[in-house]
Amino acid sequence: VQLVESGGGLVQPGGSLRLSCAASGFTFSNYGMTWYRQAPGKERELVAWINSAGTVTNYADSVKGRFAISRDNAKNTVYLQMNSLKPEDTAVYYCNTRGSWGQGTQVTVSS
Repeated sequence: VQLVESGGGLVQPGGSLRLSCAASGFTFSNYGMTWYRQAPGKERELVAWINSAGTVTNYADSVKGRFAISRDNAKNTVYLQMNSLKPEDTAVYYCNTRGSWGQGTQVTVSS
């Protein structure tokens, strides 16, 4: 299993970013995918989850209404659209499935 996140960066409060996680080494369309994040000095927390077909999603309360998880099974990729970003969204964002983790992508929200 290989997971490669991308799309992070520095954004001002209220801005948007779209993260991508490219997956390989397994049958992507058979598995749910999860985005986590870890802020400095804090534990890793679940941000969003999507089922294998892309028909069911779930979100942490802190991001509901602002973030959207989606997937493209033809491209073996899961996305996290992040809108109305806040400084407290600053963290390293990871995708996860089958017990495997990517290397993470840094998101910094600051003016």
